[in-house]
Amino acid sequence: MGLFSFRQEMAMDLGTANTIIIKDDKIVLDEPSVVAFDNRTGEMIAVGTKAREMYEKGNANIRTIRPLREGVIADFDAAEHMIRGMIRMISRRRGWFTPSLRMVVCIPSGSTEVEIRAVRDSSEHAGGRDVYMIYEPMAAAIGVGIDVLAPEGHMIVDIGGGTTEIAVISLGGIVEDQSIDTAGDELTQDIMDHMREKHQIKVGERTAEQIKIQVGAVYADLDDAPADFTVWGANMMDTMPRKVEVNYREIAECLDNSIGKIESAILRTLEATPPELYADIVANGVVLTGGGALLRGLDKRLSKRFGLDFKIAENPLHSVALGTGIALKNIHNFNFLFR
Repeated sequence: MGLFSFRQEMAMDLGTANTIIIKDDKIVLDEPSVVAFDNRTGEMIAVGTKAREMYEKGNANIRTIRPLREGVIADFDAAEHMIRGMIRMISRRRGWFTPSLRMVVCIPSGSTEVEIRAVRDSSEHAGGRDVYMIYEPMAAAIGVGIDVLAPEGHMIVDIGGGTTEIAVISLGGIVEDQSIDTAGDELTQDIMDHMREKHQIKVGERTAEQIKIQVGAVYADLDDAPADFTVWGANMMDTMPRKVEVNYREIAECLDNSIGKIESAILRTLEATPPELYADIVANGVVLTGGGALLRGLDKRLSKRFGLDFKIAENPLHSVALGTGIALKNIHNFNFLFR
């Protein structure tokens, strides 16, 4: 090819909470899916981590947006700016020469045609010349090392920021799947509601996320319990500052209803699974991926509930992105990729 590469390739996990880009088999970007605009000029002023630092802390001149909600694009213009800004962050080549960009982007398995078109259009407007898409549970299965082309049943549960994707995979296809909007964002909202109702203090989305990371759990009897987490907030009665110590047991209680919805979706998927594939799942177990897989005690709770071996992926936060990167290298071999 000489001195110039006339085609660049990248894989993108366009997530509700974080966007991850893989290029040349390496994760080159892992940034929050947030973009900030100047209200006076309409120009983008920050993307990713810098925009996240402004989130819920901006003034009248700064508007921060999370373009994706429940796994799909909610703000087309903001999503296009965010994707373009992130591609610019990793681009080494500047000036007049713009190589052809081939992209593989993952999407929720329950996406409608309108939502799929929104992802495709945003990617193309951001510079993608050749855009392929892959469903998230398929990408997650590839990312954890499952041979998705084998005549054998495997089950994956991917708990992301906006959606929980549950799928049974065999012979390069999704046999049964469920895509529900009970995921990381709803769990964060549960914590915000809990702090308001039980402790009478208001906490923002960022603080609730920190609570989830530090003491988030779904099982009341942990062998390795985390230390209590200190939260400061304004008392809703008199606005005086109030200090609250939050423990993992009360978080497990406040998340119980949402985790129950995920369990119901898993049950529906298992009920619809053909007997031979169900037998494979019993033998192979169920893999948990996504940020939600890191909730303390989740694998233990689900194993006890369903009598199956639920195991957390080695790298749950990056499983989908890694699988998307592998799909990028096998575009002509994976017929489940679509344009």
